Amino acid sequence: MSDTREKPAKRRGRPPKEVKQAPTPSLKDVVADFVEAAPVVSDRPPLRPSLRDEDPRVAAARRAAEIRANQNPDDDGVDEFKLPRAPDGWTYEWKTKSVMGAINHAHLTELRRQGWEEVPTGRHPEEMPADGKDPIIERKGMVLMQRPTVIVEEARRSQLMKARSQVKFKEEQLNGAPEGGLGHRNHEQVKPRISKGYEPMPVPKD
Repeated sequence: MSDTREKPAKRRGRPPKEVKQAPTPSLKDVVADFVEAAPVVSDRPPLRPSLRDEDPRVAAARRAAEIRANQNPDDDGVDEFKLPRAPDGWTYEWKTKSVMGAINHAHLTELRRQGWEEVPTGRHPEEMPADGKDPIIERKGMVLMQRPTVIVEEARRSQLMKARSQVKFKEEQLNGAPEGGLGHRNHEQVKPRISKGYEPMPVPKD
């Protein structure tokens, strides 16, 4: 018995291309794409515009305000040898290093023997140029040096006792009567008068 069903007619031309469906993205990929596309929010303040982008008049006014804030209206001038604040237990003093450009090596050697040493610039960088090439703080032939405060106080007491001893020795010389001379040095009319105070010296008008 023959098959009487009709066979479908063959289509002419190229067979149609198979359409491939895109793979379904995973949850991890979706989250990553969302984070990448989200805007970045930062709590940091916006950076100050560079001087090239800033109006020169605004930059000048801002800098003038900074300078005024660091000035003291009571200062008549700048003290070039104002001592910076020394650390606890230390004393600063300016010491002579050179005279007319010539370094006094003998004087520096004596200072070091007494315990003085140069203050490093790294402790007070504002006292020297910002290039950082100066290891110690110098100014017009002077160098900033330090010594333990306890040694400084001991030296001052020793100098004070020495000065008083010299004054006392001179008083004894003046009050003592030389051999064969007048023996009435203690009389009020001939007694030497020694002043231990300080009086201003008169300035000549001519």
